[in-house]
Amino acid sequence: MIIKVCGMREPENIRAVERTGIDWMGFIFWPRSSRYVSAPPSYLPQKAKRAGVFVDADTDMIKRHIADYSLDIIQLHGHESPDLLTALRPSGVTLIKAFSIASPADLAQTATYEGIADYFLFDAKTPLPGGSGIKFDWSVLSAYTGRTPFLLSGGIGPDDAPRVRAFKHEKLAGIDLNSRFETAPAIKDADRLARFLSQL
Repeated sequence: MIIKVCGMREPENIRAVERTGIDWMGFIFWPRSSRYVSAPPSYLPQKAKRAGVFVDADTDMIKRHIADYSLDIIQLHGHESPDLLTALRPSGVTLIKAFSIASPADLAQTATYEGIADYFLFDAKTPLPGGSGIKFDWSVLSAYTGRTPFLLSGGIGPDDAPRVRAFKHEKLAGIDLNSRFETAPAIKDADRLARFLSQL
């Protein structure tokens, strides 16, 4: 299972979280986020893959960030079209398209991204994109019959290891962790994260 921790920014915290052995680390490049990264930190992960999170950014901006941060993964949280994902494909990055889910009907929007995105990310449906710390009913994902593997998000916290273990879907590829492991925006409690991973 892929373990992704998103919303990182501070160099020493990046080091501490990377030492827990996570797979992917996310950096948010949406200016309206309290976890916004405006310039490269003095330390970026060397073992964990680097994921850039964008909301309705244009292709040129995303490509600049791929170069400036040596990104391995692009996660798109806005209304990005399949054409934008296709335009990013030559960059060689892994592509994640995020979707807000509240009911089985919301899963229909994934259909036009099949065969284009490498992964989907299913998050809680909120007025703003991602990072809300709000849970949603994962049982609605039993209606997902697509071919694309997905990451599970939406308010996963330190006490949710049994809930994650109990969730079964053949396309589940990993989980995305963020605000419920924070002591402040963009600051993760690495010890709490390590305990969660050991329970998982």
